[in-house]
Amino acid sequence: MAEKLVWSATGRRKQSVANARMIAGKGNIIVNGKDVNEYMPYATLVQDIKQPLVITGNENKFDIEITAKGGGFSGQAGAIRLAITRALLEYDKNTDQSRDDSYRKILKAQGFVKRDPRVKERKKYGLKKARRAPQFSKR
Repeated sequence: MAEKLVWSATGRRKQSVANARMIAGKGNIIVNGKDVNEYMPYATLVQDIKQPLVITGNENKFDIEITAKGGGFSGQAGAIRLAITRALLEYDKNTDQSRDDSYRKILKAQGFVKRDPRVKERKKYGLKKARRAPQFSKR
């Protein structure tokens, strides 16, 4: 019996962490035991998650099982996208990376390879939020 090849990767965004397992299949994406369209409340987030697959032409080539923790839906979508991108890079690592059709070049040009470092800024004392000062009253 032949072994099933599995590519796995981790992605992070804000407070969210996503682990993706990618195997050859029909294009199903499962997030925390639910279909991605069921799990994500907005179609734009689902579209955002699928972007690396669409750009590389692998929408119907892999089944992806994702475990996402922490943060909100937007942060989880970003973490899932990075995890899928890293799994695709793992899948494509044995090909020549200097070619124009390598996944690394395609995904890097779109900005998917880099982790988004932006996180919530901490609250400072004397202020209501990180930068919001209390309302000034002249009288």
